[in-house]
Amino acid sequence: MLDARTPRPNKGLMSALLLSHALATWGMVAVIWFVQVVHYPLFAAVGLDAFVRYEALHTSRISLIVMPLMIAELAGAAALALSPEPLPFAGRTERVVGLGLVLAIWASTFLLSVPEHGRLAGGFDADAHRRLVATNWVRTVLWSARGVLVTGWLWRSLEGAQP
Repeated sequence: MLDARTPRPNKGLMSALLLSHALATWGMVAVIWFVQVVHYPLFAAVGLDAFVRYEALHTSRISLIVMPLMIAELAGAAALALSPEPLPFAGRTERVVGLGLVLAIWASTFLLSVPEHGRLAGGFDADAHRRLVATNWVRTVLWSARGVLVTGWLWRSLEGAQP
């Protein structure tokens, strides 16, 4: 709870940070669900002759969308978690959990998804495809949890409630 002695964060700056952070998070929630339910399962339907080119195009084009959003989300999560000022919409523990979820997503991306894409870059491999779809559920669940968490922060921010 903030009192008269507690330094107040710059409300406009924190509102802009929270909103941009929420937009990056929800952008990735939308992308990950599309990829999980539509895009990755369709890899099996591309055909062996076209798959190497398709995977290369997928990797380069999806990166244009996801990398800016992932970097923005990481930067926002870090700024919120590391802010020394109390924030009226989220306590320190919640903000650290939010950052932890982002770090888990990044770890999952580079430890689980990227290696499977590397295998698929050489040609369609049913086992690599199966692992990619299965392990991508980790990111789908984590980003969905982040979406719920950040929506709670937005709600509190709009309502002016204390954490």
